[in-house]
Amino acid sequence: MPSSQNYVKFGTAMAIGIMAGLLGGMFGVGGGLIIVPALAGIAKMERRRASGTSLAATLPIAAAALVTYVAQGNVDWAVALCLAIGSISGAIIGTHLLSVIPRNRLTIIFVVTVLATAARLVIGTETTGRSDLTIAMVTMLILVGLFTGTLAGLLGIGGGVIMVPAMVVMFGMLPIVAKGTSVAVIVPTSIMGTIRNRKNANVDLRVAAIVGGFGAISAVAGGLIASDLSDRASNVMFAFLLVVVAATQLATLRKPKQPTQSFED
Repeated sequence: MPSSQNYVKFGTAMAIGIMAGLLGGMFGVGGGLIIVPALAGIAKMERRRASGTSLAATLPIAAAALVTYVAQGNVDWAVALCLAIGSISGAIIGTHLLSVIPRNRLTIIFVVTVLATAARLVIGTETTGRSDLTIAMVTMLILVGLFTGTLAGLLGIGGGVIMVPAMVVMFGMLPIVAKGTSVAVIVPTSIMGTIRNRKNANVDLRVAAIVGGFGAISAVAGGLIASDLSDRASNVMFAFLLVVVAATQLATLRKPKQPTQSFED
């Protein structure tokens, strides 16, 4: 019979998944912004393992959100293909770096990434939809995908925190379409990253299944909410979330290193 401690661990993973799925569906991200710090801070999972587990959990979350965005016609498949070409390659690079970069540097990279994204969202920009794709735009999209895929493999995030602002600011895409396109790219990226992380023993698939399973349910609700949010409200809410997450991660740099722990212990 499972112990009460196991029930608490299951409940923690379930709560993390629900919150991550809701925010992932609303903002077109995989949910790693919630999953990584929650697993590392609340569940006391070692940072690299938390990142790998998060990336595995983003797969069902992104897939569920994608269904909602596709149903509403809010996915730009041409842009998604260009981003995915770079992103899948980037995921291989990122998961390799995950095994060699020290924990504190990993945390700092995470914080810088989310704060830069928050600043861009608060500044905002007017969009009317992208223009026809040119060779230059395709090249730029592949490079953006390469960068975001590397971050996904390295930090355990789906890459949406970079892709969504990039599509809006650099290519003039509507925010709702950028979010839908982002989750379309996250699906193959998370598959490739998880395969690599499993080979490197940087993923807890049992925890990922719990987090991702419950996150997939709430991701559908998040996708529906996103269609009713104004662009400004969505950007401000997401920016606030990023600042809170960055602050909590900066705080972990001052704490003594936690021992490695798994939900399977």
